[in-house]
Formats: sequence, C-alpha cells, structure tokens
Amino acid sequence: MTASRATSDRLRQVAVTVAEIGCILGTLVGVGVLGTRVEESSGGALAADATLLAPASPAFSIWSVIYVGLAAYTIWQWLPANTANIRARRSGWLVALSMLLNAAWLLVTQQGWLWASVAVIAALVVTLGVLLRRLDETAATSRAELVVVDGTMGLYLGWVAVATCANVTAALVASGVDPARPTSTFSALAVLAAAAGIGVLLATRLGGRYSVALAMAWGLGWIGVGRITDQPKSPTVGLAALAAALVVVAAASHRHRPRPIIAVP
Repeated sequence: MTASRATSDRLRQVAVTVAEIGCILGTLVGVGVLGTRVEESSGGALAADATLLAPASPAFSIWSVIYVGLAAYTIWQWLPANTANIRARRSGWLVALSMLLNAAWLLVTQQGWLWASVAVIAALVVTLGVLLRRLDETAATSRAELVVVDGTMGLYLGWVAVATCANVTAALVASGVDPARPTSTFSALAVLAAAAGIGVLLATRLGGRYSVALAMAWGLGWIGVGRITDQPKSPTVGLAALAAALVVVAAASHRHRPRPIIAVP
C-alpha cells in the first residue's frame, strides 16, 4: 500500500469516527438529554398524533438498531483487515455524510425549521441510495460484513424513505396546508401509494434488499397502527398503510437476489 493510499484510508476512518461522535451528540439532543425531544420540537409537528401519516411512537425504536449498526460500522472499518477493504473505501465518506445529515436534521427540527428538515432528510435519502448502489458494485468479504454494512445501511435507507413522507406531511400541515376530510384522507392515500411505489423502485434498483423493505414495512405498518388505534383516527388510511407495507415486502421478495461473498485469503 502506498503512503498516499494509507493516508487517505486513515483520513476516511477518522472522518467516519468524528461523524459518529456528531451523530451521537445529535441523538442526545433528539431524545431530550441535551435538547427537546423530537416529538416535542417544532411545536409538536412531528409528534405521533400530529398528522395522518405520522408513525405511532413504537416505530421510532428502529433507530436503536440503526445507531448500534452505525457504531458497529465505525468499529468495523478500523479493523486492520478492513482498512484497505474496497467496500469500506467506497462507502466510508458517504456513511460519514449520512451521519452528519442525521445530526443536522435533529438540530434543525430543534429550531422549528421544518422545511429545512425536509431538505436535509431528502439529501439523506439520496446519500443512502447512492451508498447502497456502491455496495452493490463489489462483493462482501464475510457474512458479518453483510450484516454490519449492508444490513445497517439498508435499514437506514428504508426507514428514512418512510420518514421523509411523514416529514413532508408535517411541514405542509405546520405551514397551514391542512385540508378537511375527505380531502386530507385522499391526500394521505396518494402519499402512501407514492411510498409503495418508492419501495417497488428501491427493490428494482437495489436487487430486492430485505433490510430496506423490512424497514419501510416497519414504518408503514406503524403508520397503519397509529391511524387505526390513535388520533387522528382513519381506518381507511390505516389499512392503506398496511397494504403499502405488504406491497413493499412483496416487491423485495420478487426482486431479491442473494449477495455474493468473496472471502479474502
């Protein structure tokens, strides 16, 4: 390995680690340790009962899995065997960017800047989409790598894709765009149809990654539960959200292709 390549690898590893620290600090803000909890920020616009497309509170527990996965990725890319790993090199800077965008989203929502949060989460979706396409271009070197890298990033993208729909809806409602029913119901159904379409698109473009589909189904499923059991109640929207979750999983199952593993001697 050349000196310049070694320096580049070390800079990437440090950048990922610094971004992980920033992500942790942002999380402490979002859960209320250093700031206001997300559901209480922005005037409650992001609470579980704020809009027809807000997931029920238990949905957000998926962040615990994602954050553990990001921490595991940070450790994984420091392991000597992975310093020069081609997938670490191709993913590291994007993972770092995703964690900084995650922290930025939490900070802007603290300020009540909902449309800024929409821009940030949209950038996060694009970043993760590019990241997973890059991961598809080279094979993993172990099953553990598939879990830590592909599994984590897939869950991350799937959840954020659904959260983006909820985020846009929250921003519209907070801006005064809150039509009376049945118009609001029809609008929610249109967004859920779009979310299902996004799930099908991701299944097609990313080879039916189950981690992406399961995270999307998790978010859509909890939107369904929220609308059936909690305020604002709408059984129609709830059932549509559950149907969208099934569509996403079915699309992933149809398009799924096993990820190859090429062991490094």
